Amino acid sequence: MKFVSEYRDPTRVKALASEISERITRPWSIMEVCGGQTHAILKHGLEQLLPPDLTLLHGPGCPVCVTPSDIVDQAIFLASQPDVVLCTFGDMIRVPGGTTNLAAAKARGGDVRVVYSPMDALHLAEQMPEKTIVFFAIGFETTAPTTAMAVFQAKQKGLNNFTLLVSHVRVPPALEALLSAPDHTIDAFLAAGHVCTVMGLQEYQPIAQNYHVPIVATGFEPVDILEGVLMCFRQLETGIARVENQYDRAVRPEGSAQAVKLVRDVYEEADQEWRGIGQIQKSGFRLRPEYAHYDAAQRFELANASPVRAKTSSPCISGDVLCGRQKPSDCSAFARECTPLSPLGAPMVSAEGACAAYYRYAMRTV
Repeated sequence: MKFVSEYRDPTRVKALASEISERITRPWSIMEVCGGQTHAILKHGLEQLLPPDLTLLHGPGCPVCVTPSDIVDQAIFLASQPDVVLCTFGDMIRVPGGTTNLAAAKARGGDVRVVYSPMDALHLAEQMPEKTIVFFAIGFETTAPTTAMAVFQAKQKGLNNFTLLVSHVRVPPALEALLSAPDHTIDAFLAAGHVCTVMGLQEYQPIAQNYHVPIVATGFEPVDILEGVLMCFRQLETGIARVENQYDRAVRPEGSAQAVKLVRDVYEEADQEWRGIGQIQKSGFRLRPEYAHYDAAQRFELANASPVRAKTSSPCISGDVLCGRQKPSDCSAFARECTPLSPLGAPMVSAEGACAAYYRYAMRTV
């Protein structure tokens, strides 16, 4: 692997941007499907280097942002139960549910703990047999193998006090949902390199063919992103639509065979709600029947415990932001009522959210 500085080389970045500017013949819109890529684009000012006719759309590439409020409410409910320890990644703490968040639940006395890995939660289950440990399992296919390994080990060790509240989401069905919308303006995708590292490229092939859109697996540094844009641009300008791999230093077409097998052994595909987008068929994971004992939703009968909430009005346009229809700066509440200290929507909370990226890096353009 090359040094990181080589992927941030200003000369290479300018050359890539210049090639795109010199060769573009018509307007194109390319969507990146990773919050990390969105932050890199804003941090390094890549949009300002590209020609006005090439638009970068920010997609639903933040798993925290697309976690539905109902699941957050279930996590809050579990945290309030006696003898339950709710473990979560730190970026979920302030994500809003229907009326509150996990930080408020903790302040009210709920046992909410921030962990760095589901294995930390598994170790807590070993250390605290008198408690039921619930790990809030969110994320794309990138994190699904680690939660699968945790529940696999729990079963091997006979740890009956370990459970998962599962809200994993799958990227390919989301791309199809976006492309199926009649008002979409997406011409090509930069696929998330870390997801492709785990799952490979096979699932993207039929999408590229059926919808005639280029899809390029792309890394996270400025040179990576502009190379990915250039690869999409070359396909668009020549009428080609196929899957390509810019991130070949990490991504193999078949992905990680061990990780894929583990995920498929522990999980099965399921319909999943995406915040701001809605229900997408087979876009999530649920535990297979042989692991149902470790499913917090079943153990605590959460389907009967979710609160019924009245709808509230909000100027937040996070749904349109997540679908690439609008940008954070188009929101009337952006940087006014909605800031990282008082967020109205999940994209302002998460470290990978598009609104947080705009607030941090692009305030001067708002």
